[in-house]
Amino acid sequence: MTRTLILMRHAKSSWDDYTLADHDRPLNKRGRRSATALAEWLATKPWQPDQALVSTATRTQETFAGLGLSLTADFTRTLYHADAAEMQLVLETASGNTVLMIGHNPGISLFAQALAATAPDHPRFADFPTGATVVMSFDIADWDRIEPRTGEVLEFVIPRELMA
Repeated sequence: MTRTLILMRHAKSSWDDYTLADHDRPLNKRGRRSATALAEWLATKPWQPDQALVSTATRTQETFAGLGLSLTADFTRTLYHADAAEMQLVLETASGNTVLMIGHNPGISLFAQALAATAPDHPRFADFPTGATVVMSFDIADWDRIEPRTGEVLEFVIPRELMA
């Protein structure tokens, strides 16, 4: 059986209100446009998430909302600034066939790099800018069987290219 993982870094957040805790920072105008662009891109793809695992941070919640998906996210505090190992532990509890995970750097980029059998030929894959999204497929029956370097990268995009 094949499982598909969509790893997405939250869209661009606002630094306008320095009194807000990092966890509470919302998306800025560009971030909202990026979430819309990602929604339009995702709507054209054959892989549609049937489960979403999302950090509880305001910017990740707003990124998820901007995608306009018809599913309820599982918001988990564990994904807030999680490292790659913590992300894997959360993913191992997933039950969906196509899982969307929205998180933060540096964890999300390190997790993507750890899972990809071969990195995509894209100059921004290593630094995973805001809104960066990678889609990988895995030949596994359950997410608790996921292993490093076994993900076949199907696509990698950044919002700036989608809005060009």
